Amino acid sequence: MRMLVNIDVPEIATAERFYCEAFGLHRGRRFGTDALELLGGDVPIYLLHKQAGTLGAGAAARDYLRHWTPVHVDVVVDDLDAALIRAVAAGAVQEGAVREAGWGRIVQLSDPWGHGWCLLQFLGRGYDEIATQ
Repeated sequence: MRMLVNIDVPEIATAERFYCEAFGLHRGRRFGTDALELLGGDVPIYLLHKQAGTLGAGAAARDYLRHWTPVHVDVVVDDLDAALIRAVAAGAVQEGAVREAGWGRIVQLSDPWGHGWCLLQFLGRGYDEIATQ
């Protein structure tokens, strides 16, 4: 199985700049004026130009205010503190303090379009530190 991540944004160039600066991604292919591929992670990310107010899922209109969804993207980094500084400088909003867990460290962010992101720094054996089987 191969996975892709699609992110709706109201303007491609601004989103490209944010994701490249915040997470170290780089431009892949462009698909006309309405889609752009970003590479550099484990899966490609596709920025899709979708205006606020257009039909999203079901009958819901898209908006780019901060919203919650049970699906978000975790970015695994070697140095959480440096990655957090970089993401915030690019325009991310830190949501809460950096937290420690048995597997490492985490901080929650939102991007400029209200999408949720987390930065994770694995310590020791990462999730294997807490795995029960």
